[in-house]
Amino acid sequence: MMRLVGLVLGGMLAVGAANAAEVNVYSARKDHLLKPVLEQFTAQTGIKVNLLSAGEEQLLERLKSEGAGSPADLFITTDVAHLHKARVAGVLQPTRSAELDKNIPARYRDPQGYWYGLSARARVVLYAKDRVKPADLSTYEDLADPKWKGRICVRSSSSTYNQSLLAGLIAVMGPDKAETWAKAVVANMARKPQGGDRDQITAVAAGQCDLAIANTYYFGGMQVSSKAEEKDAAAKVGLFFPNQGGRGVHMNVAGAGVTSSAKHKTEAVKLLEFLSGPEAQKTFAEGNNEFPVLPAAKASPIVAAWGGFKAEDINVAMLGENNPVAVRIFDRVGWR
Repeated sequence: MMRLVGLVLGGMLAVGAANAAEVNVYSARKDHLLKPVLEQFTAQTGIKVNLLSAGEEQLLERLKSEGAGSPADLFITTDVAHLHKARVAGVLQPTRSAELDKNIPARYRDPQGYWYGLSARARVVLYAKDRVKPADLSTYEDLADPKWKGRICVRSSSSTYNQSLLAGLIAVMGPDKAETWAKAVVANMARKPQGGDRDQITAVAAGQCDLAIANTYYFGGMQVSSKAEEKDAAAKVGLFFPNQGGRGVHMNVAGAGVTSSAKHKTEAVKLLEFLSGPEAQKTFAEGNNEFPVLPAAKASPIVAAWGGFKAEDINVAMLGENNPVAVRIFDRVGWR
């Protein structure tokens, strides 16, 4: 069920005063993370934000069905794959802003300005501290080595995070080598894919496997969790950034784009610029243990404690472009 915050349904939203300083947002991000930032924006600018929160697919289908009559001005979502789908569906429009170009590195935004990354996360290897030494780890490619047979836990291929990881490998290895890699990882799995990233980390801590593939912010969330079992599990697991001697670790972003139906485009761009600025970047970093995309912004203390790392220097737009190929590869190799 959709969570509604400050939004009037039944078409009433689109009927507001023509000159009202407001912006209508469709968001797949968690309310507890986004609402404080939107409140900061309203306090500083006087622009009212009407927020509708729901799942990515549900919002995309709503935008498509509403078409040019959609009241939405800005679409916010959690993965490049969803941003790419929105662009392909024609529900986003290109937007240019000197402020956005200054705040957001080129590799974290669409080359034509259809969407902009607002926070970043790395997909890393988590390992059992008592069974695996960091020196035993190196690259994503190494996960295909038979030495890891029966030792890897990872979630389903239906996860866009895994789809984006494989899409990134397609970009740097080509589809044939990426498929060989995926097939070998399936052979090295300790169990059938199940659960989310936290479940993979918990399985490592419980001895069900020795390695897990997961997004960094899930690990950070477990480290500071109010649940004792999650904190205990995180304490037994170490975080490793792959490919540090080469291209760097795989990165993905949560981001946003101005809708093609936007009636308040000026306000939507102002909100995008605010979300890329120091205050919002600090909130994203501390609220969800993500990496700020603004180079001058600092990571949260928990994230900073993981140490520095080299990020992969490819435009993340390629993750969306290669998504259909990644999905087909997963199907062929039996990564369910």
